Amino acid sequence: MSVTETGRRRRTRGEIATLPSGSLRVKVYTGTDPLSGRRHYLNETVPAGPTARKEAEQVRTRLLNQVDERRNPRTRATVDQLMDRYLELDVDASTRRSYEGYIRNHVRPLLGRLPVGKLDGETLDSFYAVLRICRAHCGGRGYVEHRTASPHECDERCGPHTCQPLTTSSIRQIHWCLSGALKRAVRWHWIATNPLDQAEPPRAVTPGLHPPTPEQAAAILTKAFEDLSWGMLVWMAMTTGARRGELCALRLDLLDLDNAVLTIRTSIGGAKTWEKDTKTHQQRRIALDESSVTLLRVYLQQCELQAAAFGRTLKPHGRVFSPSVDHSTWLKPDSVGQRYRRMCEKLGYDMNIHQLRHYSATELIAAGVDIRTVADRLGHGGGGATTLRVYSAWVSEADQRAAGNLSGRMPSPPITIESIGVPKTAQKSEEPDSPYQQIAADLRGAITCGALRPCDLLPTVVDLAARYGVAVTTAHRAVADLKAAGLVAVGRGRRVIAHQPTATVSERALV
Repeated sequence: MSVTETGRRRRTRGEIATLPSGSLRVKVYTGTDPLSGRRHYLNETVPAGPTARKEAEQVRTRLLNQVDERRNPRTRATVDQLMDRYLELDVDASTRRSYEGYIRNHVRPLLGRLPVGKLDGETLDSFYAVLRICRAHCGGRGYVEHRTASPHECDERCGPHTCQPLTTSSIRQIHWCLSGALKRAVRWHWIATNPLDQAEPPRAVTPGLHPPTPEQAAAILTKAFEDLSWGMLVWMAMTTGARRGELCALRLDLLDLDNAVLTIRTSIGGAKTWEKDTKTHQQRRIALDESSVTLLRVYLQQCELQAAAFGRTLKPHGRVFSPSVDHSTWLKPDSVGQRYRRMCEKLGYDMNIHQLRHYSATELIAAGVDIRTVADRLGHGGGGATTLRVYSAWVSEADQRAAGNLSGRMPSPPITIESIGVPKTAQKSEEPDSPYQQIAADLRGAITCGALRPCDLLPTVVDLAARYGVAVTTAHRAVADLKAAGLVAVGRGRRVIAHQPTATVSERALV
């Protein structure tokens, strides 16, 4: 064969080498590793056998297709290296501390040495399964749990290990941590596809909202106003629904009492406090009611008198709530939360200050304020989607209350059930306050008012049973009632979804 003919031959991509065992190793060049700068290859071994050569050619073709279609991993970097790079980025400090703990205690021990390109849906599902069984990743091995890692004399606090699963909320935090890191890995061309798309994400946590009752709120305010400054902070938390960090960051120059408007621009975060953006990175203006304006005027006059007694004046850009006489410094959110919890414990309540945010939201919804306005006051993102998801139970309650008020103002109908010939056996024999009817009425109201839109998932019967304190069979009966009315769709092995109410459905529900 001439040199010219050899030059015209097409160079074969990829390499098939015979190993001492007789197996064949397929090796395909993919480019330069962006992390190490070294040449990166895809390798796969084919066992020895009569068809090994043919199988090796098929493997080489498959690997070359992956390279051509850019579906191959570009690096041998491990999950540990990915997490190191991820934490170097501009992540919020409080979120960073939380993520560092999850990465140190769970991600690195179980996934750290695995190459990022080897992650797949099965691996991640197995990872979540381990966390649901035991947070110590014991793998079923028995051992003694010591109260401290330092040398010590064992006492009753040391004993056999008992498996405790990681909470669903914590698993979801780990999921979002991995999600952020793997999205960047795709953007950096470390991997071609995000393996989290193939995994089953941890189920969402049903919000357990327990806002104070009106009686409890009155008792809390009475106790708080024993100290004017503390009472004003609790009052503002109730009326504005602001987060505790936002309350600590309130500035005097952003408080416009003449126009009854409060502007929230920043928040205070962390144990070592610093000023940062609000949670949704948005500023908002909140209208103040007349009582709040009056109380704030009295409070600020008192603050000015206290500052004058020490020969000081309030700083123009000072904080509304401050531990210093001139209001130049802010309160620590953790201290505010601890003081509120201790105060509630003295009243016999197990509560935290975030529940005042729920109290503000539920009172606004029950008063008939539209969801978008409530979302704007609370600083929820997504145009009210978060508000609908978290407070849908109170939306349906307000809708049912509106229906009751409307019924009370309507004139009496000129006919009765008996006059149109409906036999008593066809009338509902259950009491109107039976548990399954209450559940069905709440869900029906949520669908009717739009809190649950077409194709939205309803809570599972287990969640409904837990929320209303009833048996699962009772929740099943409520869902069956909605299905008979055509308001939901139920399929074997699938979650219940909402349907759009129509005139035909309404007529069928009345029969």
